[in-house]
Amino acid sequence: MAEQEQTRWNYLMDMDGVLVHEEHPIPGAEDFLAELREREIPFLVLTNNSIYTPRDLRARLARSGFDVPESAIWTSALATAKFLDSQRPNGSAYVIGEAGLTTALHSIGYVLTDREPDYVVLGETRTYSFEAITRAIRLVESGARFIATNPDSTGPSREGLLPATGAVAALIERATGHKPYYVGKPNPLMMRSALRALGAHSESTLMIGDRMDTDVRSGLEAGLQTILVLSGISTKETAERYPYRPTKIVNSVADLIGQSTNPFAES
Repeated sequence: MAEQEQTRWNYLMDMDGVLVHEEHPIPGAEDFLAELREREIPFLVLTNNSIYTPRDLRARLARSGFDVPESAIWTSALATAKFLDSQRPNGSAYVIGEAGLTTALHSIGYVLTDREPDYVVLGETRTYSFEAITRAIRLVESGARFIATNPDSTGPSREGLLPATGAVAALIERATGHKPYYVGKPNPLMMRSALRALGAHSESTLMIGDRMDTDVRSGLEAGLQTILVLSGISTKETAERYPYRPTKIVNSVADLIGQSTNPFAES
């Protein structure tokens, strides 16, 4: 623990369940971010949601009372674009998704097309089209490589659950027999790309999240210390069902106020 106490920590943190819950701010979260800014502690807000650009998410967070710059927001769409740029620069893709994904792919010089694309890239959208899914199936069957931004099978809405990227990817996989490569959490690739964006090393970075199966797992597999908050989907009881454990469990990030430079100190 002495080593941890001397470390200058960098923070990666999930958005939903950590900072906000259905766009309502979690009590104490803005005070925690204010402390990070005041102490000049580097941080990135991560999300598996590929719908929005960092500019969109900055505006959404601002409406909830958070001051988070675009440069401090990292999405599965950005991670997917970085991955594709490293694999096949200046390639082409057939995309099912919204502005967050298409903007990220355009920014790396990708051509978006439905004619012999290098990749079919599946992301989040509120309006999955049967026609678009059918086109994706035919392109994958014809040889396009299949990429999905994240494996989340459902997403929240005010009316209840919505089918998300993972559910639609399963449909395409069942129809074609081809599995997608998922870039977002829990793939540690998402964490490593975030570390590069932050200019940080895994040994001095921690991941805060509300899900054991994505946040804690991806942090663990990327070599980070992890903090599970109980302000989202997980409880102490559900956390105990997993074969791995977070470094620390707290009720919410409000419990870390005053401890941001030494989050693993005995309280």
